[in-house]
Amino acid sequence: MTTDQDLTMDGQPATAVFAAKGIDVTTSKDQGVIKVVKRQGLDGERPMIGDRVTVHYTGKLLTGNKFDCSRDRKEAFCFNVGKGQVLKAWDIGVLSMQMGEVCTLLCKPEYAYGSAGNPEKIPPNSLVVFEMELLKFEGEMLTDDSGIMRRIKVKGDGYTNPNDGSSVEVHLEGRCGGRLFDCRDVSFIVGEAEDKGVPLGVDRAMDKMQKGECCILYLKPKYGFGSKGKPEYKIGPDRDIIYEVTLKNFQRAKETWEMDLTEKIDLAAGVKHKGNQYFKVGLYHQAVIQYQRIVSWLEMECGSGIEQPKRIQSFMLTAHLNLALCFLRIKEFSQVVDNCNKAIELDEKNEKALYRRGEARLLRNEFTMAMEDFQLVLRVNPSNRAALAQIYICQSKIKEHHEHDKKIYANMFQKFAERDTKVSVLKMDGWMDVTTLFLQTFRTYQNSYFCCFYVQVFPKKNTLFI
Repeated sequence: MTTDQDLTMDGQPATAVFAAKGIDVTTSKDQGVIKVVKRQGLDGERPMIGDRVTVHYTGKLLTGNKFDCSRDRKEAFCFNVGKGQVLKAWDIGVLSMQMGEVCTLLCKPEYAYGSAGNPEKIPPNSLVVFEMELLKFEGEMLTDDSGIMRRIKVKGDGYTNPNDGSSVEVHLEGRCGGRLFDCRDVSFIVGEAEDKGVPLGVDRAMDKMQKGECCILYLKPKYGFGSKGKPEYKIGPDRDIIYEVTLKNFQRAKETWEMDLTEKIDLAAGVKHKGNQYFKVGLYHQAVIQYQRIVSWLEMECGSGIEQPKRIQSFMLTAHLNLALCFLRIKEFSQVVDNCNKAIELDEKNEKALYRRGEARLLRNEFTMAMEDFQLVLRVNPSNRAALAQIYICQSKIKEHHEHDKKIYANMFQKFAERDTKVSVLKMDGWMDVTTLFLQTFRTYQNSYFCCFYVQVFPKKNTLFI
């Protein structure tokens, strides 16, 4: 451990300041992380486990030597607090801070760099000091579209999580606009929470939770009660809701590698039926979960004999076609194309796959590719009137697009022609005149697709030609 203790705080030895003013913020109260507040933060919430926090920090040895500083790099540092992504002392210290707070942490080796230290920077078994500023924090986003945000109040136990098909027991408290509308203990199957009136967002958060965890979920309408709302709870359409969820217990479903092929095929029939039920009542996201389970079970299977390969192909084809239709309904067109492509790999003349891919491409304004898909549909089934109608729509869209382009280019070249008939000669008192002319010319062409400048300067005559 370092003995040359030269670091000072407010003109006093750092160790003396920590001894006089420091607070032990460890749960075990073993003096592993001692905190001194230099600037109070804003009154209000503190970060919760899993929150995304942004900090500035400076790390020093007790000798006063600085070994790291985010301000020197002119870049704040972000991490999910309480997840073991950083030093243990940081997780503990930041969870004790408020927004805007600046504090200093004295950290024992076991909470910092341990017996190994950090080569060339931190000797083994060193006490280190960090000055931390908490700039901001927000909940952990569980989905790419930021539709589910989680804040963990109580960390769970163990390292396992429920998977799709798991049986879970939870306690729920739902709020909307500060009003409690749902408070109950409930059991459900992950992927089928809708059957018990539990929102999609709660269902999708299950595979991130551990037994005993209590978290707050902030759900956007897509993951709450959607555009229909929930009349029995007096919740209108498109409302954000908040659920506090405690995972009391769960029983995991078998993973793919734990099942034999016969079991997978038998389960696929029931899951397909469940997905169809959700689809029929417009619960497309819930239907997607079911069809994706079939794909995850069977996509790597070949089967043996005559019947197994046929059944596998049948389930896989149906799952991809149904996924494409679900994604078409929820306007995720790239997913439609992906699933149609997989269906076509299984059956290159599948009429539904070709048609749905064409629909998705048409909605993505890929008119030529869409028309090609609908033409393929007609080759498979010449009497498909819907495909013929879609071809006419594609042709009309292509024509509209070409007409629009012609107008744009006509206007652009007309401006070029008008400009080319004029030769601008400016007397130049300095570069300000050049700048002014450039800006005038830029404004002329800024609404066109492109503009081109040719500038020639004659220093002796002090003139400029464009």
